[in-house]
Amino acid sequence: MSLTGKEEAKKRFMEFLAEKNLRITSQRQAIVDTVFDTEEHFTAEQLLEWARKKDPSVSRATVYRTLPLFTESGLVKVLDFGKDSKYYDPNYADHPNHNHIICQDCDRIVEFESKQIEEIESEITRKLGFSVASQKLQITGQCTSLKNKGECKNKSDCSSAR
Repeated sequence: MSLTGKEEAKKRFMEFLAEKNLRITSQRQAIVDTVFDTEEHFTAEQLLEWARKKDPSVSRATVYRTLPLFTESGLVKVLDFGKDSKYYDPNYADHPNHNHIICQDCDRIVEFESKQIEEIESEITRKLGFSVASQKLQITGQCTSLKNKGECKNKSDCSSAR
């Protein structure tokens, strides 16, 4: 998401909180700043860790109470990749239709867009008499780093996954 896109998303979220008459505490501000300062998908626990770097007083409860507000606002999307934790996508506001490749070994998530997929999607929906409301493509695989080098910089214990 571009800097202006991030700032716009943050502004829209703050307006959303104001409409719900929710206070902007220092903890909540640290969480908001953290979410809109990252390009990475994250879990609730990762968000807690990152937000505490901005404000050590951020509580787990505040993170867990604030996450549904992000998704309710439509600015962050919750993703279920079949892992133990749900992931949150902070790039959703800027790119609502993008795809993901998820590594089974290191849990790395890579976003991608494809004109070819968009063309196939348009062709299929047109032939079947639909219009696209949303789409989601998730490809699960294994990154070549572990296979080729026996280790993966994306996760230190990746080599023990085999």
